[in-house]
Amino acid sequence: MPRRFPVGIAYGGDYNPEQWPREVQEEDVRLMREAGVDLISVGLFSWVLMEPAPGEYDFAWLDEVVDRLHGAGVAVDLGTPTATPPAWFSRRHPGSLPVTRDGVRLGTGARQSACPSSPEYREATAALARALAGHYRDHPAVVMWHVHNEYGAPLGECYCPASVEAFRGWLRRTYRDLPALNAAWGTTFWGQRYGDWDEIDAPRANHTVVNPAQRLDFMRFTSDEHLACYRLQRDILRELTPSVPVTTNFMVTNCSSMDYWSWAREVDVIANDHYLHAEEPDNHIDLAMSADLSRSLGAGRPWMLMEHSVGAVNWQPRNIAKRPGEMRRNSLAHVARGSDSVLFFQWRASRFGAEKFHSAMVPHAGTDSQAWRDVVGLGRDLAALADVRGSRVAAQVALVWDWESAWALELEWRPSVDLVFRERMDAYYAALWREHVTVDFVHPTADLSGYRLVVAPSMYLLTEAGAKNLHRYVEAGGHLFVSYFSGIVDRNDTIHPGPFPGVLREVLGLTVEEFHPLREDELVELTGGGRGRVWSERVRPAGARAVELFADGPDAGHPALTRHDLGPGVAWYLATAPGDLRPALAGALDAAGVERPYGLPETLEMVRRGSHVFLINHGGEPVTVPGVSGRDALTGTVHEGHVTIPAGGVTVVHEFGASSPT
Repeated sequence: MPRRFPVGIAYGGDYNPEQWPREVQEEDVRLMREAGVDLISVGLFSWVLMEPAPGEYDFAWLDEVVDRLHGAGVAVDLGTPTATPPAWFSRRHPGSLPVTRDGVRLGTGARQSACPSSPEYREATAALARALAGHYRDHPAVVMWHVHNEYGAPLGECYCPASVEAFRGWLRRTYRDLPALNAAWGTTFWGQRYGDWDEIDAPRANHTVVNPAQRLDFMRFTSDEHLACYRLQRDILRELTPSVPVTTNFMVTNCSSMDYWSWAREVDVIANDHYLHAEEPDNHIDLAMSADLSRSLGAGRPWMLMEHSVGAVNWQPRNIAKRPGEMRRNSLAHVARGSDSVLFFQWRASRFGAEKFHSAMVPHAGTDSQAWRDVVGLGRDLAALADVRGSRVAAQVALVWDWESAWALELEWRPSVDLVFRERMDAYYAALWREHVTVDFVHPTADLSGYRLVVAPSMYLLTEAGAKNLHRYVEAGGHLFVSYFSGIVDRNDTIHPGPFPGVLREVLGLTVEEFHPLREDELVELTGGGRGRVWSERVRPAGARAVELFADGPDAGHPALTRHDLGPGVAWYLATAPGDLRPALAGALDAAGVERPYGLPETLEMVRRGSHVFLINHGGEPVTVPGVSGRDALTGTVHEGHVTIPAGGVTVVHEFGASSPT
């Protein structure tokens, strides 16, 4: 039989049938049919069951599960369970256990308990992937391979001897010779020059700050080592099952140790896990950011929501359940922003283990529960949205996001402890979200020609190639908005020559004479009526003109917001962190001609995907949106000229005159 991926929005989640007796497994299949589930991930944590002893493989138990799912019309996303090395493996290869930066070797009993550089670990995972793919290569239920689980989270760096040796090899391939490495790392400072590769260690914990260029390279190395582990399995799976797509689950806004721009090129489809931070107000904005970033990693192509939660998340400080309607809003928001799947962790709540208090599609309360009724209702919604699959989301605005810049920014001894990558990214994204602007995320060297406005909230590390790309974009008529402490260092964390902001001086039309970080809770008044925090600096225009000044503080009378007209393009610079970014951003959006709806409340999320308009009301009052006409994809109601979304509700309109999504 041919393999068949779900034709609409795939629905389901992680399934761990090994935790349950056969009668429960049989009930699971019946309930999956009731809920409309059509895609299930299995095997992700089952290494010891698949390989109970070294080289002895047992797939009989899994055959029964996969056959049962297939018989029920449920497709299988088959996992390689390499995130959970068996106890026999760790006992046999104790050197595979990770070592922390402080020199502590970690134990067993959790997951992600192997060093990615361990030769024994790589050999065992390759053998397991080959055995698994060989066994299931012809099974029609298996429509996707799911390699490992959440690479780099929570385990990122390892400082064991195998990692040190692998790091030296990575450095040899990167720099070719020691003079090049010494120059890149600036080892003349503090007498750190190396005369032999074997003198180089991992940047372990020290009594003071370790060379930041070395730290930065070790972060790159770590991301590359995990990626090498993924590639090793992926290549085996592609060899044996060339028609089956291969992916792994990212955590794009929660895992900071992986450079997902590099990873995105290696997977057949972007898949992401997102867990709402229940205690944060307006946490649906972080959800939207995660979805937009996932879509952007795939260059705008549809992606997969591989995991999120029905309700409470057990590893957060408090198991706060989602409010009525929140799970539905969360799920459809991911679909609105490009996901072709809604998958959860997990199908049935566990009775034992570390995640027994984590919510699930089948909760401990069983099917006589609101959670189950919501799961069934969501299945109906997704079935009604089947023709959304494959369509795209268009954006006029892009946010620059670079994991390497984040790593460099948050090393020790920066001008202020308040310089935090996500703090600025979150602030700018939230301001644009509240302006009802849909955004893409881009790397500094990406093609920017399709955007009216590019915003760089936190771009401390910027290469000359990235700076030239931004300059060309503005000269060609683009509009660029840059926040403070950007363009400061190159890829080696070396300050660009000349005055700040380094490689951005020309495009911004200014120099910065001195940084003046603000004290904790200190505020400075701005002439436009707002107040800045965190940062102030002495800006000297060199072609730019001041739009707003500091009214007091260390830089009173000097520019806080500037505009530089460069040919047909414009470059803006904001030298502080206003309490409200929207006035400054609104001016840039208007100047760039960015279209957006006006008069809508901040609680209303409006996203166009293909020919469908998703309207998600996060507030407690109904909202009427003018200018929308079409058929309600969820209810069949016809809307002419306006649509009213109930409090906490979701409406999806297939607009009149719009072609079907492709």
